[in-house]
Amino acid sequence: MIRLLFTIIAGVLLGGVVHLVSVLALPRIASQDAYSRLTPTTKLNAVTPLPLADPANSPMPFMDPAFAMAICRYDLSGGPIKLTVPVSQAYTSVSFYTRNEVAYYAINDRSAGRKVIELDLMTEAQHNELPEDEEVTAADRLIIDSPTATGLILLKALAPEPGLMPQAQATLAASSCAVQTDAPPPVKQPEPAPAPPVPAQRGRR
Repeated sequence: MIRLLFTIIAGVLLGGVVHLVSVLALPRIASQDAYSRLTPTTKLNAVTPLPLADPANSPMPFMDPAFAMAICRYDLSGGPIKLTVPVSQAYTSVSFYTRNEVAYYAINDRSAGRKVIELDLMTEAQHNELPEDEEVTAADRLIIDSPTATGLILLKALAPEPGLMPQAQATLAASSCAVQTDAPPPVKQPEPAPAPPVPAQRGRR
């Protein structure tokens, strides 16, 4: 009886471990994850509007028909990204996902407290390379560290009524997601050399 009980307990524990490992490993081994499915239809480091939710053809699962949605498929290998999202009249949110679809940050218009959600997205290594001066570390500059170099940013704007959907779509269309490019300092032109002094002319005798 005791041996049978231990066998049952061992089987339950083994089944739980196998289930947990499968759930955690599935996003990494899946060949058709969200990033892969969106690659053919989205641009890299740019905001791409998604079609409205349609049960017959939906680029992402569980899409809410009351929201206009857009995607920024990012790659930080070329540098940090500047994200700017205007706030709609109803509700606007931005969610961040790693390459393996793990959510690591989210912000909405209420928590931002501004008419524009604006932030810098970079890796931890890129964040550590920032100069430690007051202008960079100012409190009004929101910096988000991405756990992976690639991932997805999901932008959502609520349309409380069907007639307001074009307005919500226009809000997301005005968003930008692009790699920051620091303009090189202007080249200082060398100052012209002073003209040699003109020798004094001597009078003839």
